[in-house]
Amino acid sequence: MNTYPYQAADNGLRRYWNILWNKVQRGIGETLLLLIARIGIAATFFLSGRTKVSGFLTLKPSTYELFRTEYALPLIPPHIAAHLATYAEHGFPLLLVLGLFSRFAASGLLFMTLVIEIFVYPDAWPTHLTWAGLLLLIMARGAGKLSLDNVLKLK
Repeated sequence: MNTYPYQAADNGLRRYWNILWNKVQRGIGETLLLLIARIGIAATFFLSGRTKVSGFLTLKPSTYELFRTEYALPLIPPHIAAHLATYAEHGFPLLLVLGLFSRFAASGLLFMTLVIEIFVYPDAWPTHLTWAGLLLLIMARGAGKLSLDNVLKLK
């Protein structure tokens, strides 16, 4: 017997809340969560990459200037950094959307995020932390069931 009258109501509400939440959780599921994470972070990097090119991966002159000034990195010449970043911002997102070699692609973009955070925009850590959270989720869980990794049985 309950000594406190609110316990019975509390247990009833908790039970119904948990039943409701379990239904929502099953509906969303890990598959949808990972697909949204992959597409969301891929779009962020791909759109950034598109601003650096004209046509099919022809770097704009302004991209080289950007890497000479604002994005200057230690140890990597600006023209090489511009090409590496631009190709990475196109290739890794494509792999993520396809769900192919997803952990590798997420690792590459996480490395880029760390370089951007440390050397380019250290004050933008809230944005970079959001990116890192999505990328770490993909690295930890893989691409999910709706992916080529799953079809090809790749880990």
